[in-house]
Amino acid sequence: MTRKVRMIPSIFIITSIFFFATPYHLYHYDFISAINDVPKITITISSKNIKNFAVHENISLPSDEFAITDNNFQSSTNMIKNDFLFAFAMIFHLPSKIGSPLSLVLPLYIFSFYFPFTPCETQQLPDSISSLSILMPDWEVFVIVSPDYTHLISPHDPYICEFETGDVPPAIPASELQIPVRSLFKCELPKRDCRRLPFKQPILMKPSENRNNKPAPTTSPEMLRWTFLVYDSLTMDDDVVLFVKGLNNRQGINRESSEFNLVVPSVAYYTKPRKLKGNEKLERARVCACTMAYNVGKFLKEWVLYHSKIGVEKFILYDNASDNDLSNVVNELVRDGYDVKTYSWVWPKTQEAGFSRSAIYAKDSCSWMMYIDVDEFVYSPQWSKLSHPSKSLLPSMLPNPKNVQDSSLDKRQIGELTISCYEFGPSNKKSHPIMGVTQGYNCRRKVENKHKSIVLLDAVDHSLCNVIHHFILKQGYKIKKVNVRDMVLNHYKFQAWSEFKAKFRRRVSAYVVDWTKELNPRSNDRTPGLGCSAIEPKDWPSKFCEVYDNCLKDLTRRWFGLKCHDPPLFH
Repeated sequence: MTRKVRMIPSIFIITSIFFFATPYHLYHYDFISAINDVPKITITISSKNIKNFAVHENISLPSDEFAITDNNFQSSTNMIKNDFLFAFAMIFHLPSKIGSPLSLVLPLYIFSFYFPFTPCETQQLPDSISSLSILMPDWEVFVIVSPDYTHLISPHDPYICEFETGDVPPAIPASELQIPVRSLFKCELPKRDCRRLPFKQPILMKPSENRNNKPAPTTSPEMLRWTFLVYDSLTMDDDVVLFVKGLNNRQGINRESSEFNLVVPSVAYYTKPRKLKGNEKLERARVCACTMAYNVGKFLKEWVLYHSKIGVEKFILYDNASDNDLSNVVNELVRDGYDVKTYSWVWPKTQEAGFSRSAIYAKDSCSWMMYIDVDEFVYSPQWSKLSHPSKSLLPSMLPNPKNVQDSSLDKRQIGELTISCYEFGPSNKKSHPIMGVTQGYNCRRKVENKHKSIVLLDAVDHSLCNVIHHFILKQGYKIKKVNVRDMVLNHYKFQAWSEFKAKFRRRVSAYVVDWTKELNPRSNDRTPGLGCSAIEPKDWPSKFCEVYDNCLKDLTRRWFGLKCHDPPLFH
């Protein structure tokens, strides 16, 4: 009797551990089980003596007659970098039909992957919309509508996600994926479904079609996992680049492999070659700007107007699932003659991947690319006495190709400029300054922090490796740090609390996954003294104020004729 009494608590404890640990484990582990029954990209690599997992490979139509010669093969040092990027390069023979299988063959390296026109299994039931789903962090579900059904989606109609338990949370329109165009909805995974394994895809439908209130059938396929997924691709004239999540789970580590075998589910599509459209009759733009944007409609006009006046010709925005009026602001800027392009980039914490994509996407249209945020403004103290802006100001500060005759000198060309940042604080503001950030915030930290870069796209290394603030360059190029007397970056980082709080958790930072969790607490992306709670410190309006700096404030006021009581120029 005594033994039985002692065993009952033990069994209860063991059962409880397995009950609570299993959902946690399955949510975090790389998604393998759900890809066995769906079409997929298959990547197979065989090699015995390569340092880095990467190649120059050759894609051809399936044919027994194809052979690789010395004329169309080179070695390469591409790497799987920081859990987000996988690059194929040096493709010489592309398929003649969209959605055709691609086959890659190399001596010592054997690659093969199948990229179907419909990359992953979608589900369609009576009264439902054909779609597939991805389980994202924080139990959020991305529901991607099939391209064949996207044109049937009405932006004014409500939609729901019906899960296996019968729960029907609202499906919130989030964005549109591009190439091909596909509507994207977000819905929250109900608590009851968090405890049911495996995690089945919900059914997307209108509320009126749920009148029978029957639970989703158990035959629904499993959800894809964000932890292991091909989420985007880009086809160039001689390159196919896949953006993959889950190949590398450690920051700062470039995977090395002598043998590697992968089967990766995909929501990406193979498409025709794509580039940023430029004017074929003119030379490439001297300077362009690229940024990752989330709900920046309020700040975008000031940023574009200012930088266009000092010489930036094109602006590329990677829209990180904004849900405000960003598209309206962009359309207004385009109507006013500004060259602003947006690309839907809904994937969280993938800023590095977006910048890598832009480096090849815009290469034929832009010579130099400036990678800064919408709350950052490039400024030179040498401009302080100018009465008017000029579109030659910024281009004139970029190096030109040199012809060095002295063999004792460094013959490497400058391929990247790094600019130090001054971080501005709230400057005693309690709300967004109506005249814009350059006029509203004038108190900053004394010492510069971090840097941002202007990159010669021709100099970017073939691996596309970057750490947000700068790129790795090809051999023959070097990075130059610009003196703060020549150029600085005013970063209006710590704004009025109402603005700062809005981006506290929803940031694109790749180094802090979730600010509300005590992970990577010493990261420079974290706000000193704020901790993990979005609670306003008592002294927030006066924080980060060590030096009053009115240089750019006075300059823009003079350039644009601003006065204290004028209506806002940028709104």
